[in-house]
Order: sequence, then C-alpha cells, then structure tokens
Amino acid sequence: MEKNIDRYLNNISFFNSSMKRISFIDVFSNILSFVKHDPRGIYTLAIGTDSQVKTDCTVFISAIMIYRKGEGAWGCMSRYRTARRIMNIREKISIETFLTQQIACMFNPKILDEIINIILPYIDYGAEFHHEVHIDIGNNGSSKRLINEMTSYFAGMGFEPKIKPDSYVASSYANRYTK
Repeated sequence: MEKNIDRYLNNISFFNSSMKRISFIDVFSNILSFVKHDPRGIYTLAIGTDSQVKTDCTVFISAIMIYRKGEGAWGCMSRYRTARRIMNIREKISIETFLTQQIACMFNPKILDEIINIILPYIDYGAEFHHEVHIDIGNNGSSKRLINEMTSYFAGMGFEPKIKPDSYVASSYANRYTK
C-alpha cells in the first residue's frame, strides 16, 4: 500500500463546490443539518472512491454523500494523489476500497446513532436510514473479476456494498472530480 496514505488519512480534509478544507467534524455537522431539515425522509449515507491514472500520477477521489430520496443530496470529497501511475487494476481497486473503508469507518456507531436518533421518532411515518459503501466495479469490464472479493470485504465489516450501476457515489459523483 502507498506509504503516504497514513499521512493523508491523519490530515484528511474534504471539499465541495462551495466549501474548501472541510474537517470531518464539519462534514458530520452538515449531514446532521441536512437530516434535521426533514427527519421524515428516506436517507442514504454513501461513501465511495474513484480513481484516474494521469500522465505522472494517479488521483483518487473519495466522496461522502447524504441523499434524501426525491429531495436532493449534500456531499463532499477528499483527494489523494500518488506520485506514480497505477496501472494494475487489482492494486488500483484495492486502494479505492481501502480509502472508502477508512472514511466509512469514520462514521462510527456513536456518529451513526446521532443521525439515526434524528429520524427515529419518524420511523412509523416512513423515515428510513441506510449506510452504504459504493465500489467502482461492475459486471462489465476488467473489474468484474474483483466483485466477490471487494463486496465480501465490506460485507464482512457490516457495510452494505453497492456496485455499478448502483454505486453512484463512486462511479458518478467522485468520478466527475478525478478528471
């Protein structure tokens, strides 16, 4: 694994189109505000990573999105850049998976409980909360041979893994920012 990943994870900050250098505490605060706005909604908190090999490096974008079904979303990203081109698909997907897992684990049970406690009084009125990880792999292309390995990795940790076409945070949202 890349030597600089530990340094990146220890100093991680997020951004989106309107905010730069967002701490994880601020990410969490924005998610809570989003959910409090309509606690009767159906929510999905999804984390995913995509990467793009450039001429002299590989760029990884990890994204966090809180989605309210039919009512919009709030999201942010973090960028990790290697100093080399990673051409091996297994290595690239493994790093994407590791970065996704590290960020997903930042949402520990105490943090998830705070989100759930907002919607809990509204469960009988249709409120829901889902916590997913989105993996940028699918049944087409060279990554299909990694589906079982990567989904089992996340399922074994208690996450609900999604692959293409359902892995929109990795394959659409994060993908836009790897270019």
